[in-house]
Formats: sequence, C-alpha cells, structure tokens
Amino acid sequence: MRTPASTYRMQISADFDLHDAARVLPYVWELGADWVYLSPLLEAHPGSDHGYDVVRHDRIDPARGGTEGLAAVSKAAKELGMGVLVDIVPNHVGVETPEVNGWWWDVLTHGERSAYASAFDIDWVAGGGKVLVPVVGDDDQGSIEVDPGARDGAGEVRYHEHRFPLAPGTSTLAEQHYELAPWREADTRLNYRRFFGVNTLAAVRVEDDHWFTESHAEIRRWFAEGLVDGLRVDHPDGLRDPGKYLRDLQELTGGAYVLVEKILEPGEQLPESWETAGTTGYDVLGLIDRVLTDPDGADQLPFADLDWKAMVHDSKRAVADGMLGSETARIVRELPDLSTSGRPGTSAAELTDAVAEVLACMGVYRSYLPEGREHLDRAMELAHWHKPQLATTFDVLAPVLADPAQPAALRFQQTSGMVMAKGVEDCAFYRYPRLTSLTEVGGDPSEFSLSPRDFHSAMLHRHQEWPAAMIATSTHDTKRAEDVRARITVLAEMPAQWRQALDHLQRLAPIPDPAYADLLWQAVVGAWPEVEDPSWRERLHAYAEKSMREAGARTTWTDPDEEFESAVHAAVDAVFEVPDVRSVLDAVLGVIHDPGWSNALSAKALALTLPGVPDVYQGSELREQSLVDPDNRRAVDFEHREGMLGGRRTGPGIEKIRLVNTALTLRRDKPELFGDYVQLTVTGEAAEHAVAYDRGGVIVLVTRLPLGLADRGGWGDTAIHLPPGRWDTLLSGEISEGVTSVQSLLHTYPVALLVREDYDAESEALV
Repeated sequence: MRTPASTYRMQISADFDLHDAARVLPYVWELGADWVYLSPLLEAHPGSDHGYDVVRHDRIDPARGGTEGLAAVSKAAKELGMGVLVDIVPNHVGVETPEVNGWWWDVLTHGERSAYASAFDIDWVAGGGKVLVPVVGDDDQGSIEVDPGARDGAGEVRYHEHRFPLAPGTSTLAEQHYELAPWREADTRLNYRRFFGVNTLAAVRVEDDHWFTESHAEIRRWFAEGLVDGLRVDHPDGLRDPGKYLRDLQELTGGAYVLVEKILEPGEQLPESWETAGTTGYDVLGLIDRVLTDPDGADQLPFADLDWKAMVHDSKRAVADGMLGSETARIVRELPDLSTSGRPGTSAAELTDAVAEVLACMGVYRSYLPEGREHLDRAMELAHWHKPQLATTFDVLAPVLADPAQPAALRFQQTSGMVMAKGVEDCAFYRYPRLTSLTEVGGDPSEFSLSPRDFHSAMLHRHQEWPAAMIATSTHDTKRAEDVRARITVLAEMPAQWRQALDHLQRLAPIPDPAYADLLWQAVVGAWPEVEDPSWRERLHAYAEKSMREAGARTTWTDPDEEFESAVHAAVDAVFEVPDVRSVLDAVLGVIHDPGWSNALSAKALALTLPGVPDVYQGSELREQSLVDPDNRRAVDFEHREGMLGGRRTGPGIEKIRLVNTALTLRRDKPELFGDYVQLTVTGEAAEHAVAYDRGGVIVLVTRLPLGLADRGGWGDTAIHLPPGRWDTLLSGEISEGVTSVQSLLHTYPVALLVREDYDAESEALV
C-alpha cells in the first residue's frame, strides 16, 4: 500500500475545478506535500459547492472538470511524483431535485416496483406504499399542480420550483407512489433514511453487494486506470455495516490507502477489525489544541459552571424526540414483538420513550456490535438512571439492541450517530461558550486541557498503532479554523480580562442571551482579519445567523425569533459602527494577538511533525481565520501563496508558510527521520511552557501558554536536553548540542525544528 507523507486538501467546485487543481499542483509540490487530497468529485446537485449531495455515481461532475479534469490532475501528479486522494460519499445521495437523480426519479415514478427501490432504505409499509416527500410549506397545498402533458406526455407534478414524475397511466396526485407532505411532518412520518436531519439527502444501501457495485462503478475505474491512489470515506457511521464496507472497498481498490471520517470521543478507539489506515484526524486535532490550553482557566472563564454532560443529554434527547423522531419510531417498528413476554412496560409509547432515552445516553457516536458493546451497556445504565420508571422497558429492550442479528439493533447503531451529530456538533457546541476553541468536531469541551506528559503518551500510542492516520487542524467541517482557535485559546490565560471585556460589550451592544453573546464575541476576536477584508462584516453576519439558529436556544432555522435575531445583528453592526465597542475589541486583540500567533505556529509545528500523515487544508499554509462552513470554503489566492513561497512577496503569515515548507519537505524527502517518537527532557523555571520530542532524527520544540511565559519574564534558565550530536536549527540556522538554552532556540520563532548537522537536503531554501 502506497502511503502519503502528507496531503494538501483542495475543495473542488465549478469555481475551482479539476483543471485549476492540476495547474496548482506544482506549487503544492514545492510547498512540500506529496499527495493532493480532493473533495468529492462525482456529479452533485446542480450548483453544489461542496459535492456531498451526489446525484450520479457513473461519472465525475462535469461542473467540476469531468473525466478530463481528473485525468489532468492524475497526469500532473504523476509527473511530479505525487499521489491523489479523493473524498467519497457512500452513505447518501442528493434528492433535492429528483429530475437530476435518475435512481430517485425512477423510485418516485414506479414505487416499490422500481428497479432502484432496493437501493434506498425505505419503509414502504409505514408509508402505505408511498415515499413521504416533505416539501410543502405551511398551508400551501394549493400550489401543487399536475401537468399530464409535460415531459413529452409523461406528465409531471409541480410545486413551486420542485418537479416530480407522474406514474404511467395516472393523472391525479393521489395515484402517485409518493406523498407530497408538509415539511414539518418529516420529524414524525419520514419513511426513508437520510443523512442526519437533511431530508434532501437519502441514504443508499451499500451493504447490498449489488448497490455497492453500482454506486462504486466510477470509483472502480479510477483505480483500474491508475488515476487515484487513495480514498477518504465520508461518514462511515451511517452505514449498516462499516466493517464490511471497508472490506469491500479494499477489494475494489486493490488494497489502497483508505481513511475514514470517524469521530472518536475521548478514550475511544477505532474498531480493530476495520481495514483502514485510520481516521481523518479530528482526534489528534483535539489533543493539539488541549496541550496548548492553560488548565487554570477551566474554572475561571465565564460560564464555567455550565453542565456540559447534562446539556448534551438534553440536546440529544430533544433531537431523538424531534428532528429525528421518525428515525426513533422506525427503530421501534423494527423491534420484535415484545408484548408476548407478558411483562408490563412494553407498549409502543413506552418503547419509543425508552429507545429515545438510550439514544440520548450513548457516549459515543455508535457501537459496531459485537465491538463496542460496552458503550451500549453504559448507555443502558445511564438511561435507567434518567428514566427509572422505564426500568422494565429497558430490561426488555436491552437484549434486543445488543443482538447484532436483530434489525432493530442494526438500525439503532445507524441512528445513534445521527443523534450525536445533531445534538452535539450542531446544537450543544453552539450553546457551550466557556472556551470555544474546544467545541470542535471530535472533541469534548469538558476535557479542558492536556498535560505535556499525557500528550506524549497519546502520541507514542499513535506512533505505535496508527502511524498512517491523518492529522488535521483545519477542514471543511471545522467550526473554527486553526488560527481562530489558536487565538481564542489565549483567553484561558486571561479569564479575568475576558470577563471584564464581555461585561463592557454587553452594556454597549446587549445580546439577550449572555451565553450566546460570549460565543459570538469569541468568534469576533478569534477571526478578526490580519489585513482589511471587505467581506468581514458580511461574513460575521452570516456566522451570527448560523450559530444562533444552530444553538436553537432562542431562535431556530424553522421558527426564527425576529426580535432576538435583530439584537444579535445589531451587536455585529456595532462592531463596525460604535467606536466604544471597537475600543473594547481592540484592547482584547492587543493582548491576544501575539500569543495567539505563537499558539498558531506551535499547533502547526505539532501537526506537521507528529506521528501520522499531516493534512494542510487549502490556504492554511498562511493565516487561516475562517469560521464555520461555508466560510471555510472561500476561494484561495494561490498566486499570492506562490509568491510568498518563492520569496517574491511578503506579508502576514510568512513565518507559517516557511514552517510548513520546511516540515513538509523534510517528511517527504527524508522519511527516515520520522521513524520514532521519544519525549525529550526540558528543565528549568519555564519547563511547563515547552513541548519537545525527537521523531528519530528531527527534533521538535514548541511553546505553550505564551501569555503566562511572557508574564514570568521569558524562558530564563529553561533548557532542552538534546540527544548526542550537533543539531542544526532549520528555521534560524544555529548549531546546538547537549543541554541547550530554550531561549537560544526560540529567540526568532516560538517553534524550532532541528536536524543533525550532517543532514543534507534541498529543503532549506526558505531558511
């Protein structure tokens, strides 16, 4: 299996297609990456800028460059000696516009008799032989029209911009194999599995060998023709049997490098049976951020007394009862007949209540029975504690949900991840403001910080068990980009000053929800642009709208509270219009700017050199100050970055691109220098402010808690104990050996990369 030394992620769209990517590859190679990592390529919903709403599996999206575009990328990559990694979407397809998805259109046309009916996870019995299509607005049934003469006489049903087929030989709406229903009924009546709570993404049954083959026809061609070298699998937790899917994928690709976008909760491990090189790196992202976080801030920051675990439980329970209530009901429908047990507590209502409670109590995204049984058992224990009145129901339910031969158990496993994602990532993360750099995908914000000792222990385990898993710091899914989080992290070192700033801001630009106000103002200071950005005000308003509606505490997407939202948007406007608000923000930024940049470089140095495969998200070789999607999918100025890399331009972030270039080139050209992981000893009065390790020939030294370091007057007598030999500091050029002053190594940068003096490489061009 060919394995990358590093990857560079590109978002492929109509505005930056595969041909554009091919033209940029020489820059990516010069930067030091040896694989390019592409977002989904199969044909997606028209106008999709992300590609996760695939509508055809038999061709690359023409809007993204089509077959010729991938051929161009592959050719350019081979000429440079690079590999190609592609993101794939096995769990679902886009059905927002049925006429562009041939499979879905056929199902709507022919119902259960469709050749594609078994491709989708549809409960036909619950729908009375129809697919529920929840698109109708409140009291808007009168806008539905039937035109028997449309589509060359085949006919169609129209609802505003929506188009649906007429079944052959029919003319009235009641005769169709689908029911156009009010959109709110999706919560209770939807009878097809979807992606999380997105009605326009219908799940595909890739556990069926036929549909695996059909949905992977184009992907198979990529490997048969040598166009692609590896795959990133989106959301494997939605699959019926992720382990089988990964085995099938290994056979299809001939044993290629495969990563999974799997969210691991603290302490959770990937199932040992999975045929994968590891995760896409959210787990290590959380460890990097936490080793740079001051533990003393945990109890002193505003809203430190919020109960995270209770918030998560309540958010997940609301999702299981509400948005995903139809999924909960389907689990109950698939339970065996428990009434014959003769035991009380097995009514449909009690079973629904019990299933929803166990879903809310799952501490991880899902189990993979028989693996992960302990997580299900723990959820049952917690459910008993939360709902003791359902004890008998839980006792009846437990053996069924623990039996991998039971359809309800399989359905439960697929559903628990949906509940976790919607309840935590898309809700609780926006309600818990203590330190928002920690409310990131794959992390638990109640786990506030990590000691260097525990960090090293985790990295040694990673080196031994998952040496080819990905390391991520920014992705298309991160709530805040890496440098935003790095700046917010500084607030843990100055909780009193932040409390005072919040008080001033609430008086000057009041937001009716103080917890949400804390979250919003952290985003403002964290993402404040380094250089003037004409779009900053618009971006901030867009973030405010998304974050407050996702939180769902005072306003929601489906029922916006205009008064509350007006207050929030007024606060955003005050950033640009009220001098006193700007003065408060400037004061905070004046304190956190430099230590935030120190954190950013330290986090990047760790990500680039730790065990695993570092991924550089497009553009993040310079300052990356994006907020949640779609903000993090904005266009990247590659020409500017090429100029910075080549020394023809300078500006903010030059230190970062030098660091990225040096580290990536080392990993690509001298992999033998990264074959070990040994913690190095740091002694002296500021030893707690350093993290240092030897990768087997490359020494990495980074700064942590920079504000506290400055307050104590710097490094003083702190020293690092270098292994035998003379060591060249790549970013500054000094030679060191033995016990060396940390100050001498970090007087220019807050990080240092050292190699033995006899190291001979072409990677030092930027030094």
